[in-house]
Amino acid sequence: MGDHKLKIKQLSIFLENKKGRMRKALDVLADNDINIRAMSIADVSDFGILRLIVPEPDKASKILEENNFLVKIGDVIAVEMSDKPGGLNAILKILDETNINLDYLYAFVDEKEQRAIVLLHPEDVDGGIQALENSGAVLIPPEEVYNW
Repeated sequence: MGDHKLKIKQLSIFLENKKGRMRKALDVLADNDINIRAMSIADVSDFGILRLIVPEPDKASKILEENNFLVKIGDVIAVEMSDKPGGLNAILKILDETNINLDYLYAFVDEKEQRAIVLLHPEDVDGGIQALENSGAVLIPPEEVYNW
């Protein structure tokens, strides 16, 4: 079993393809003093999926639902990668070699610690955590991610 203490909760907000819908979701969070740590938008023809990492995922999800957004909470893994060419490939190689399929990922830079971070969503989150830990990858716990 993977380490649950390393799972980061991520909000997936489903946005109808309507003008201003993404801004409205972000406004709802801003009005409730919820700071966004990382985000990604995936456009799927008729609707978009806005993926967010926020410090209080359950609270944020509840507030968004009260404002008529469809929200799903899922788990992702935060991995530190070397901020140089090939940094991400080293992490992807670990998953490939352990036959763990990756659904999606997004990356960003943690300015405070001056490190590059990749958020991964493998099909098997527990297996992903285990494979990465066994290979010596640096996984970042939720409290660190939520408090960037």
